[in-house]
Amino acid sequence: MANAEKTDLRDPSLYGHWARETLRYCDTDQQGHINNIAFAVFCETGRVQFLLQPGQPLTPDGTFIVIARLVLDFLGEISWPGEVRIGTAVTAIGRSSFHLGQGVFIEDRCVAAAESVLVLADQATRRSTPLPADLRCRLEAGMISVRGAAPSAIAAPPC
Repeated sequence: MANAEKTDLRDPSLYGHWARETLRYCDTDQQGHINNIAFAVFCETGRVQFLLQPGQPLTPDGTFIVIARLVLDFLGEISWPGEVRIGTAVTAIGRSSFHLGQGVFIEDRCVAAAESVLVLADQATRRSTPLPADLRCRLEAGMISVRGAAPSAIAAPPC
């Protein structure tokens, strides 16, 4: 992460964007709790809802976003039935990539924390390409500050 001190992604007050996911019986394992792979799907739900806003293309024509890295810390068990909340925020922005921090919560209890690196890539060359100014602005609007203030939604950038 770019911040001098590592952000505690278990803190629900960090997140300005929230997604919800209903737990499915088919996600349970032999121990009767939600399987670990479902946690990655919860993070995907949070990422997609955070990044994709209706009527606003995320990337310029000829580009796409790939996940270069996903680190997921399992902090607690989840049992069916129920619902999880997924908090998502930008933690760093680079030349062609950005980092997201996420927390998966049952009520106010954090059961998982995730960090991901997403890269903007050129469709023709399959190589990274610089983030355009409008995307950078949207990402900055959803960024956690060093002080840990909650980000705003990226749909309404201050730029």
